Amino acid sequence: METSVDEIAEGIYRISTFVPEIAQPAGFTFNQFLVDAEEPLLFHTGMRSLFPAVSEAVGRVVPLERLRWLTFGHVEADECGAMNQFLAAAPHAEVAHGMLGCLVSINDLADRPPRPMADGETLDLGGKKVRRRVRNLNTPHVPHNWEARVLYEETTRTLLCGDLFTHVGNGPPVTEDDLVDVALEAEEMFRQTSCLTAAVETMRSLADLAPQTLAVMHGSSFRGDCAGALRSLADGLAVRFSPEAEFVARPSILSGGEATES
Repeated sequence: METSVDEIAEGIYRISTFVPEIAQPAGFTFNQFLVDAEEPLLFHTGMRSLFPAVSEAVGRVVPLERLRWLTFGHVEADECGAMNQFLAAAPHAEVAHGMLGCLVSINDLADRPPRPMADGETLDLGGKKVRRRVRNLNTPHVPHNWEARVLYEETTRTLLCGDLFTHVGNGPPVTEDDLVDVALEAEEMFRQTSCLTAAVETMRSLADLAPQTLAVMHGSSFRGDCAGALRSLADGLAVRFSPEAEFVARPSILSGGEATES
């Protein structure tokens, strides 16, 4: 495994670890995003096992002890497994998450009390040259988990969109190539999206933000017509995975590759 650091938007850094053993033969990336500001924010912590590599990579951009906010989309190992390790390493850091996530999980899991955020609430991160603000947007069950949410960095118009647009392989840090088809192919493989109607409507709503960059947790980030990409992914999900769609047996990554029913 190797962990790389790349700036995908001004002051926003993608920290990416490629794991070739997952989703073979293409492999799979686990990405965190660091917003460099007066109060630095980390979106995703990675699994506990990745803490040494990810924390070292964070330290290439800002001293680890300067981290002020730890954030993530929903409660899963790859999103927040190293949460308490980062809290121990950064004495002034707080976990910031939606109110529901704090109530159902993080109040108990985190070694320090989290900072709950309402839907639409912003965190002002300050900045040396440019002030940065991130907005909390609740997206329950999209792509999965009741407490799911995304963050929108308003200055660079970067949507920290978590598992949306997940795709396999070890592509470039940021691309202008279409991600919709590869994301739909990954959905065939993983079937991670839990509520089709909610997903489609939520993605169309996020498109109204007109973001300039999509910070994707698994795979390359995207720069270009992000609103169009979100609407196209919503349309693709609606067509390919609707109850009326023709059944196609798919290999399951959990069953050793045998075909399973949708």
